[in-house]
Formats: sequence, C-alpha cells, structure tokens
Amino acid sequence: MGDDVAVLDLNNYELLWPTELFVSEGERILRVTGHAWEEQAKWLLAEAFAGITAVADFEERPDHNDDPFASTGVWGSNAGARVDWFTELVSRAPEIRHAAAPRPYWPQRRGSGLSSEDRTTRDARQDFARLIGDFARDGYLVEVFGEYCVDDHDDLPDASEVVERRLGIPGLWPLAPETWDEDTFYGLIEVFHDLVSRPRKRWFHSYSNCGWHHSEFHNGPARILYRWKANRLLREAGIDYEVAAEGEDLGRLVAVTDDVRGHLVHRALEDSLPDISSGVRHAIALFRGRDASADSKRSAIFNLARILEERRALIKEYLRKDEGALFEIANRFDLRHRRADQQSDYDEVFLDWIFWWYLGTVELTNRLIASRGADIGSRPAPGV
Repeated sequence: MGDDVAVLDLNNYELLWPTELFVSEGERILRVTGHAWEEQAKWLLAEAFAGITAVADFEERPDHNDDPFASTGVWGSNAGARVDWFTELVSRAPEIRHAAAPRPYWPQRRGSGLSSEDRTTRDARQDFARLIGDFARDGYLVEVFGEYCVDDHDDLPDASEVVERRLGIPGLWPLAPETWDEDTFYGLIEVFHDLVSRPRKRWFHSYSNCGWHHSEFHNGPARILYRWKANRLLREAGIDYEVAAEGEDLGRLVAVTDDVRGHLVHRALEDSLPDISSGVRHAIALFRGRDASADSKRSAIFNLARILEERRALIKEYLRKDEGALFEIANRFDLRHRRADQQSDYDEVFLDWIFWWYLGTVELTNRLIASRGADIGSRPAPGV
C-alpha cells in the first residue's frame, strides 16, 4: 500500500454501526467478485459512517494499481488502491470511534430543557418514529412494504395492513407517535424488529428522478443494527427494557439486567446441549419477559429445577453430600409442588435470587460436561 497507510486517518471517521457488524459486512463485500463490490462498499460506507467523508475518501482512491508488480487479486487483475484502502479500514475498524450525541447545549446546561420524565414520555416515541423513518429511507422496509417506482407502482402492499396483521391494531402507518399508548409503542418496537431487512445492493433510477431502488435483502444484519439502535434509544430514554438478542424471546422486549447476568444468560443459551436447550430458552423467556409475573418466574424456576434434577448424579459427583441443599429450596418453598407444608410467605425478590442461582448452576453443569468430554477426548485410545 506504500504511502496509502498515512492517508488513512481514522480520526476523520465516526461509526454509526456496531463495530462487529461493520466488519462482518465489510469482509463479505471483499469476497464479492467483479466491479459490483465497489457499489456495495460505497453503500456500506454511506450507511455505517456519519457524514460523507468515508465515501469521498474511498472514491478519491484510484480503482486500479499502477504498480506493475502488485499481486493479482480475486478479480483477475492487479488489486486497486480502493481495495487496499477498504481492506485496511475494515481491519482497523476497532480503532474507529463511534458517533456520539453532541455535548449539552445552553438549555440543557441551564436545566431548562425537558425533564427526564418528559423525555421518557414524549421524546422516546418521537425518536423511535425518526429511527424507523431512517430505516425506511435506507430501504430496510422494502422487502415487506414494497418500493414506489414511476414504471411500476400498482401492486404495492398496504403497509398499514402489514403492521396490523402483526399487531392487531389498524392505522399505525404512517407512524403517528403522538397517538400511541405504551402498549402500542412497545408493540411497534417488537414488530419492526421482525420487519427490517438490509438491502445489500441499490441502484439509482434517474427517469423522472425516481430515486434509489434496493435489492438483495438480508434480515440478519438488519436486526443486529435495529437492536443496537433501538436499545440505545431505550437506554437514553431511561426505559428499563431492551430488545433481546438471543433466546426464545429474540426480538422481544425483556427486562434489562447487568452485564454479568447478561453474560450468564448468553453462556447458558450458547452452551446448553440439545437435550436441555429448549428448557433453558423457555425458562429465560418466562423470567425476563416485560410482563413477567410471580407465577411466570416460578414456572421459570421449575424448568431449571427439572433440568438440574436430571443432572443430579453429575452434581452429586462433584458436591458429594451437599447436592441435596440445591434441591431443598425448590422442594420446601412454594416453587414447584405447591404442597400445604411449603413456605410461601417470602418476598418476590426471592424468586429473582433463586432463578439466577439455578441458571448459574445449569451453566456450571454445562461446563462440567464440556470439560469431561474434553478429558475423554484427550485420553489415548485403548491399546495405544
């Protein structure tokens, strides 16, 4: 790349996307053959970075390499400087800062702006409507809503009906956030998670200034980006829910937990073997749902206790006589069997404690089973 490295000043760029998502989409584009990769790269840069600086810098690089001794690339010709520039940008993405909200202006510093309560009740809905507007502008709803074209616009689906079929509420498109109650607002957050799909290609239809048309949709990257943006919006509004990124309740609003318990949920979902994975997923969904009741939490604990009962021999092997204490709480308290001699006069916060304890124990047994498998795999075969 020679002098090109010095030209790539990462201080000029601010990411609007999660770093990992930009890297995965960038690496995918670098595997595209032919000149189509350049349009896809420019579209990614336009979406993933604030402003137009990244696109402009990309376009300023020559699309060929003047070095006659340059290595041959995947396109069957000398790799161009744009390839080098884009490759370096993707590889150094972790060094690029994310775009941040501007520092507080005069009214906010003076305390005369909206209160936190006002922001939660007023701005969150407006911000969400703007967020969906941005997704719509960038073609993320074209796969389900269709796209207007001066040459063909007679068969577009009714977008309002598309939403109504999902949520059961008519007249929600175009979005009118001032009319939403809380349930409608939260319902729309979940609905649009399932509707967005990222167009990886676009072309400009110049006839009658028709505009950009989008194609090659993929919902995986779109949903990652949607969750990232929607959850940031909810955090900034002080709303204690987030869109779940995994599990049976993927794409649904769940109660926010701290990072440590969030990591525990991820490990339990990721590492559970097929024989218990559905039970773990269901237990987590029951416990962390936005409308989770005490009965839902008891059911979640019951699902985990059943898994641990099936693994009791394994637990006893490691805890010896102490394994009984693990099950005594579930059996003596009003959690599973609902007998008359069980205790029930305890605070509901107890349910939270026992759930996290049992989930942590499930995750522990997962690791014990994995380590046992690794030990077996490392032993020499008989007769060796």
